[in-house]
Amino acid sequence: MPRTRIAGIGKYVPGNVFTNNDLTQWMDTSDEWIQERTGIKERRYADRTGETTATMGAEAASQALSRAGVTAADVDFIIFATLSPDYYFPGCGVLVQRILGCGEIGALDIRNQCSGFVYALSVADQFIKAGMYKNVLVIGSEKHSFGIDFSTRGRNVAVIFGDGAGAVLLQPTSDPDRGILSTHLHSDGASAEQLAMYNPGTHGNRWGNFASYDDHAIGDTFMSKAMVEEAQNFPYMDGPAVFKKAIVKFPEVICEALDANGYQPADLTLLIPHQANLRIAQGVQQKLGLRDDQVFNNIQRYGNTTAASVPLALCEAWEEGRIKEGDLICLAAFGSGFTWGSALLRW
Repeated sequence: MPRTRIAGIGKYVPGNVFTNNDLTQWMDTSDEWIQERTGIKERRYADRTGETTATMGAEAASQALSRAGVTAADVDFIIFATLSPDYYFPGCGVLVQRILGCGEIGALDIRNQCSGFVYALSVADQFIKAGMYKNVLVIGSEKHSFGIDFSTRGRNVAVIFGDGAGAVLLQPTSDPDRGILSTHLHSDGASAEQLAMYNPGTHGNRWGNFASYDDHAIGDTFMSKAMVEEAQNFPYMDGPAVFKKAIVKFPEVICEALDANGYQPADLTLLIPHQANLRIAQGVQQKLGLRDDQVFNNIQRYGNTTAASVPLALCEAWEEGRIKEGDLICLAAFGSGFTWGSALLRW
């Protein structure tokens, strides 16, 4: 059975830089307050109409294809991870297929939020190991800035997130010393509502009182005028609850990947965690006893780009020369759902 290797990698970030101080024009916050709680100094926001989740993903994908030495015509399958699609439906995968000019290949969208890229990587790995596809494009992209509550009311969420994209082109390899060694995926829906965007949706308040509805016999449960008037169409996050869960599950799933392949944390060349919060990453580093040079963080510059954060950080680490052939790399993520996962690979 072949292994799956990353043949090409790319990233894209918008040119619009918004510092913590820039956010003070819309909300009661400060650079000190944001850095103390998240480690973030600035983030990128896409153009309001000129850039979308799909176009940013396509830019990152084009770079990955170029670095892999293949063209869009060579791509067999697309997997696109995002929580901020251009449309509620169809998904961004088909939009990227259209933008790049790929053939009439399959396109799959994954809605696993912060752990979306790790989930997508795992799915792609199975396709390649099975021999079904030889060039799989995996993309993580987000445009959070179009749907955030930029007010003091929404600051706990607004200050954290940024826009961007990352992508990899995966191919099979017969080299036993290269490629994805294993992936590990988990979920716990018991706390799903602690980090969620309830509306628009079809829940009809089945899981809690999350939406106000107009008085009609049918319809108007997906999005009502009352929801907009009462600002119920923004993401909700119980920050302390998410932190408490993440600080446990992050190191667990990293150790799971290492144990499955006979390694210890000290063997890692580089850990690339989902860029959720610098304090979480530092806590995980401390628990695993990793040195500073064994962990890569770029949340300071980009904020939390959810599904895009792992491939964006992976690409930047590679561009900076932090990743070389033969290095042992671990990717890990935790997010809404709750879902979490890890991937261990030999570069």
